[in-house]
Amino acid sequence: MGASKQSPEIAMQQIGFDPTDAKTALAQLPTTSAVFALYGAEAHAEPYIGRTPNLRGRLERLLQPSAKYPRRLQLAGRVRQIRWRLTGSEFESLLVQFSLLEKVYGPKVLERMHLGAPSFIRFLGSNAYPRIVVTNHPSKREADWAYGPFQSRAAAERFADEALKLFLLRRCTEELEPNPSHPGCVYSEMKMCLAPCYKGCTDERYSEEATAVEQFIATRGESRLVQLRTQREEASANLEFEAAAGLHSQVQRVESVRALASELVRPLSQLRAVVLQASANPGEVAVFLYENGRLSGPAGFSTLGIRIQNEQSGSTSLFAHPMAIEPIPEAEAEEKISSGAEAPANSVDLMRGLKPTPPSVSSSSADCNAAGLEVSAADADASSDAPTKLARGVLEARMEAVLTKLAESHGAVSATLRQGHLALLKRWYYRAEIRRSGEIFFPDAEGRWPVKAMLRGVGRVAGKMLAAGNHSG
Repeated sequence: MGASKQSPEIAMQQIGFDPTDAKTALAQLPTTSAVFALYGAEAHAEPYIGRTPNLRGRLERLLQPSAKYPRRLQLAGRVRQIRWRLTGSEFESLLVQFSLLEKVYGPKVLERMHLGAPSFIRFLGSNAYPRIVVTNHPSKREADWAYGPFQSRAAAERFADEALKLFLLRRCTEELEPNPSHPGCVYSEMKMCLAPCYKGCTDERYSEEATAVEQFIATRGESRLVQLRTQREEASANLEFEAAAGLHSQVQRVESVRALASELVRPLSQLRAVVLQASANPGEVAVFLYENGRLSGPAGFSTLGIRIQNEQSGSTSLFAHPMAIEPIPEAEAEEKISSGAEAPANSVDLMRGLKPTPPSVSSSSADCNAAGLEVSAADADASSDAPTKLARGVLEARMEAVLTKLAESHGAVSATLRQGHLALLKRWYYRAEIRRSGEIFFPDAEGRWPVKAMLRGVGRVAGKMLAAGNHSG
């Protein structure tokens, strides 16, 4: 059984399959989660592609005829080769399955995997009198003015309706040619629109309102909240309590509208996220990066040196596992060793990670290489000059190296891949929290990743992997 690379991106293992001796081939398969492809004798034939939490069990049902279940799908007579890739999570399985199906079916993969186009709120800023609409196909040219994805079109429409109630932007869809003879509409009569149709306001005033709406959607209401809270504090300081109470009611109303848009809702051109998932490789957590319309990964992040909490007991005690090593300050470790105190079994290795000498500089490099990455000599020298808690710096550098590797350019992104990857991310994110495995992180306002928070997330994901392993064992 050898590994073969079906494409530059997907490495799969493979074995031949003989229908007359199915048990021999099936016995070589693992019983873990995987994505598989069954190929026939004809090179042009389409493969059967699927995913399963138990590879051997699933293929035994597909490739071993059973008199007890005569109506079950049987493919033994057509299959001559089995390929598979082990996966650590359903998120990874869906991504691998999408990649395999896209190579076979092209754009039809979206229909086969039921990956509909996500819903966005689009700000029509190029219009002379801007307005907002809900769309499932935002143009790439106006990606800066498309905000989403929302859980559904109904969710996007509700947020748009509630947001417009806070402003005086027009809701009509016609191309306006302002004229005092225009009859207006019900919204202008209810004073819920500035009525640019019959020149009820100046173009400058309407432009100000449109800008306020755009900022509200782009920040999920934060721009409006900052303004109202500042006014509320000023009114309270001036002892204008009635005005402060009115502003407080507005704050609560904006907060209720803000709650209708999740943290995933962002300008499409700025949508970036890091997803952490369980890995098929022991001692690693899988890292995925969504950027520029593409999901990249998985990249393995070594959990060596990560503090892993025992979530089953509800305490902060560590699992009895080689990975569960909490970095200690260098000075404290040196003091214990110099005083002759009995050091733990891993103290030598830990000191090597904390204070690398030239021969052991490769220890930090080995940590990064365990994640499939390379560390330059300059990085290693820089880490040797770090102060006391050098282990923390090593972990942060390891995570930054993984993100850099994932962010490398992969060429142009097709419309099919862009829609598919975004739909996969949206489907996973909007699941009920109890069913959503893994964690997600977003960059801050300046575009920087919260590396420390991500390392804590790695510890939580690794802890659940250990708990699941101990439970299954």
